[in-house]
Amino acid sequence: MASNTSKTARASVRAGEAKGGALSVLGEFKYIIPLNNGKHAYVRNLTNGKTVHLSTTSDAFVEEIRVLAGAGHATKIRAELVALNSSHPGHGWDATEKRLAEAGIFEG
Repeated sequence: MASNTSKTARASVRAGEAKGGALSVLGEFKYIIPLNNGKHAYVRNLTNGKTVHLSTTSDAFVEEIRVLAGAGHATKIRAELVALNSSHPGHGWDATEKRLAEAGIFEG
């Protein structure tokens, strides 16, 4: 069965798992893997098992997060965005969180 993720994406995920930093902390699943100083991210989707590479300013990013939020993961995703903003303050994660909030992602 062929994978829908690129070799680079799979290598990045494996590297993150090996370090224990980007993907999971104490067994907790990470949804957003930051790339390119916050301009892009891999979004890991538990609902379909795919990891997609998206621009954080794109409508596709908002829709991918909307799917996850609709599946009950909004609180964890918002917490990840806050943590990303505190660990990488110049990367615009606060603006990304604000954009998602304005789109109504975290309501409900």
